[in-house]
Amino acid sequence: MTQNPLLVPIDSLIDYAAIEPSHIEPAINTLIEQARAAVEQAADPALPATWEAIIDPLDDGTEPLWRAWSVAGHLNAVADTPPLREAYNKCLPKVTEFSTWVGLHKGLYAQYKRLHGAPGFAQLPPVRQRIIELALRDFRLGGVELEGQAREEYAEISEQQAQASQRFSENVLDSMDKWTLHVEDEARLEGLPDDVRAAAAQRAKDAGLEGWVLNLKMPCYLPVMQYARDRSLRETMYRAYGTLASEHGDPSLDNSPLIEQLLALRARKAKLLGYADFAELRLQTRMAKSAGEVLEFLRRLAAKAKPYAERDLEQLREFARNEYGLDELQPWDMPFYSERLRESRYDYSEDEIKQYFTEPRVLSGLFRVAEKLFDVQFRPAGVSAWHKDVKCFEVLADNTSIGHLLVDLYARQGKQGGAWVDSERNRRRIGMHLQKPIVYLTCNFTAPQNGKPALLTHDDVITLFHESGHALHALLSRVDDPGASAFSSVEWDAIELPSQFMENFCWEWSVVQSMSAHVDTGEPLPRKLYDKLVAARNFQSGMQMVRQIEFSLFDMAIHNQAGGLSIAQVLHTLNEVRKEVAVVFPPSWHRFPHNFSHLFAGGYGAGYYSYKWAEVLSADAYSAFEEAAAQNPDGDTLDAATGRRFRDEILAVGGSRPAADSFRAFRGRDASLDALLRHSGMVAEPA
Repeated sequence: MTQNPLLVPIDSLIDYAAIEPSHIEPAINTLIEQARAAVEQAADPALPATWEAIIDPLDDGTEPLWRAWSVAGHLNAVADTPPLREAYNKCLPKVTEFSTWVGLHKGLYAQYKRLHGAPGFAQLPPVRQRIIELALRDFRLGGVELEGQAREEYAEISEQQAQASQRFSENVLDSMDKWTLHVEDEARLEGLPDDVRAAAAQRAKDAGLEGWVLNLKMPCYLPVMQYARDRSLRETMYRAYGTLASEHGDPSLDNSPLIEQLLALRARKAKLLGYADFAELRLQTRMAKSAGEVLEFLRRLAAKAKPYAERDLEQLREFARNEYGLDELQPWDMPFYSERLRESRYDYSEDEIKQYFTEPRVLSGLFRVAEKLFDVQFRPAGVSAWHKDVKCFEVLADNTSIGHLLVDLYARQGKQGGAWVDSERNRRRIGMHLQKPIVYLTCNFTAPQNGKPALLTHDDVITLFHESGHALHALLSRVDDPGASAFSSVEWDAIELPSQFMENFCWEWSVVQSMSAHVDTGEPLPRKLYDKLVAARNFQSGMQMVRQIEFSLFDMAIHNQAGGLSIAQVLHTLNEVRKEVAVVFPPSWHRFPHNFSHLFAGGYGAGYYSYKWAEVLSADAYSAFEEAAAQNPDGDTLDAATGRRFRDEILAVGGSRPAADSFRAFRGRDASLDALLRHSGMVAEPA
């Protein structure tokens, strides 16, 4: 039998191309057994109460499991096939059971308490003291102090939660992958950009059909909503997307019962641990300390944003009425007429801008920004990958390798939608040896068409820069203990700081110049077109902000409950939130929660407010670069000295100290709301 690629030593690179679904279960079984033995060994009370005797061997024994499971989970998200899904789902209960067992392990908990109470604790580096203190907190939140029936129930809930979340994401993916619309009349595609038509024609050809095939993946769905002149086509697509994984489709893919189950399980888990509700439980590990604090923050933002949102909507209605004779603006009309209003007001279209942003050029432009700000380089690396489109880079600082970045940018069948970053393994120093991080950056852009490079909208460019911030947080870490890595211990409501911070550079002229080149002529984006893009930066920013606040309030409302909710109550809660803050109201049949994977299949349950919370931090952090630019002769925000401070005080420290301390170390004070409101164009009363 060939060697299992998932069982290579932790310091070796994984051969992704060699991984078969049949490798997953044997590897996970072997590694769980190995990890279980390491836990039992670490829990031996005869061991001296030292880091070297307890924590190092524990990390040695468990890290290979978490690495292999990260690889399996990543492949399940980006290269889903029936055999792979079956293998992953066979292992999910085993990994969940092991993880829960560790969290409930009283012997291991006792060892961490011994470490904390030992005379040597005060001599440990602050980062190791923090890891021990966070571990004790997480043990308590993981149910270690539960006894008897409550303990068994906690373990059962954890397994059911994992399976329900996995099923939720599978239902969303399958609903999206199964829905297509075959179009034979080219007139129905009037207005669609050429690359979107070409991709639709290729899908039809691949399916043995004449004409075009549309789907609900973002590179197809969004341009249809923005550009298709056929109103009925837009309505058809909107209805299909708005009812994904709901009772309006295949009953076997309806997420209604899973939403009910997950809310009930979360409420039960919180109650078992002595908290009033799931929101209170979740906020034990956040910068925000209570649901009340979060709600006050969101409502303060809503009060600022809603007048701007109402103005945005009225201007859109007036434009559609006066210019197109449309008396009633439906939700499937809004992206279309918003794009027409943008073109009318600012004299450009997103499709026009897109011709200047080819994916290779944008990627190299992004790397130049990182190089100038953080003194880091990206070099192509011949690393085995899971798909031919994946690009691999070795990351260097001071001409020394510090990690690898695996970039998977294009949408395809069997790949979950959205954009995200995850780590295959963390940085870790073991004696004289430095284990370097390996990071995944995943997006869902339109693949190259007709022999030309892929074209990115400016929103795509922003998404790529956003995800790069997460990647840099992991890659530029100087934290040698994985327990304090960025993704392990940075508070969830601060984890978006580096990502949202990086978005700002997509609006800087020097950056846009360097990463734009027309797909046909190679000319950079003209200054006149750039000025229009910047003028439109806060186009409908009021509507965009209240939409994010709506999602955040909805999330907090359904999790700030003593028990679960029926799906009818969930939808009623959403409607009540909309009455409070929204200006746009979807039809009654719309089922937004059923596709809200952040809440029900990701880690954002009772945490979606984090996007807005961290945006305050990121906007204020970026204003330090604006202040530096004001002092620079060339007015450039790519200020290397400020970039070094951001790297040293935010990126490099990971979770080795509280995020508020890291922000203060960089900015010299607490964060202020002012920069976010200024960047969003909300500093004066709306006209």
